[in-house]
Amino acid sequence: MTAEEIFEKTYAAYGPALYRFCLVQLGSSADAEDALQEVFCKRLYRAPDFASPEQERRWLFQVAANQCRDEHRRRGRRDLPLDESLPAPAKEYLGLWEQVAALPEKHRAAIHLHYGEGYSVEETARILGVTVSAVKMRLKRGREALRREWEDM
Repeated sequence: MTAEEIFEKTYAAYGPALYRFCLVQLGSSADAEDALQEVFCKRLYRAPDFASPEQERRWLFQVAANQCRDEHRRRGRRDLPLDESLPAPAKEYLGLWEQVAALPEKHRAAIHLHYGEGYSVEETARILGVTVSAVKMRLKRGREALRREWEDM
């Protein structure tokens, strides 16, 4: 299989979900597209051989999580609105995923992987490189923050 065929197959299978993940993590479509491009470059040139499609999917999300974390460190940004050129919309107009995007990075990633992508707590811990108890705590605190936001509306 050529590199182009691998890219097309992989992008068709995982591109939209990875883009949504990067968008929620980074808060802007331009940054999400840049991160996604890096993820697929790493897939083409540095990926190991995968035993199953699920192993490939998990690897891609792990690379995406690392890429988003690196981007946050590099730019020193925290809690940006979805498009930094526009002011953040009023809370009463935010949907659930926009509110997830407003959470701190560690809660946002855990919630998106677990609830948005359907990974178990153990798989989420592996992808994020943290312990299972850390993921459980991040999910709990993230849910509490979301619950407070919804109750305040």
